[in-house]
Amino acid sequence: MARSGASGDKSDNDGVIARNKRARHDYHILDTFEAGLVLTGTEVKALRQGKATLTDAYGHVREGEAFLLNLHIGQYEQGNVFNHEPTRTRKLLLHRREIRRLIGSVEREGLTLVPLDLHFKDGRVKVSIALAKGKKLHDKREDIRRRDDEREMARAVRAR
Repeated sequence: MARSGASGDKSDNDGVIARNKRARHDYHILDTFEAGLVLTGTEVKALRQGKATLTDAYGHVREGEAFLLNLHIGQYEQGNVFNHEPTRTRKLLLHRREIRRLIGSVEREGLTLVPLDLHFKDGRVKVSIALAKGKKLHDKREDIRRRDDEREMARAVRAR
């Protein structure tokens, strides 16, 4: 007799918590990294409830350490006096060589650190961050035009 919670099934707690939909629209993604986050207990509990917003968040490298600024994690309802500040600066956990690479890219090449998504991996909160270069308006229009053309071609093929 099969159990309802088979070992191959993913639980509700594994997977994407929040996704930055504007990142791929506003930036050319050059390279991606997966980093851990230093969080408090109420922040993790709020994330399990899905209370996170990445739209205004960005990364910053300072004194050999990487930080994530403006990541909004909503208040945990049962947190009372031990609740966290919603938009505090959070430290990113990366390997030293990855941080050195980020420092070089951000300072010399003028690239930006943009979070792509926030997710659980093996019960821990991870953030996918990207080295990105800002798109110009004509680049955004070109992407939209290309996407529309692909959609039209797919419709034409389906109609036959």
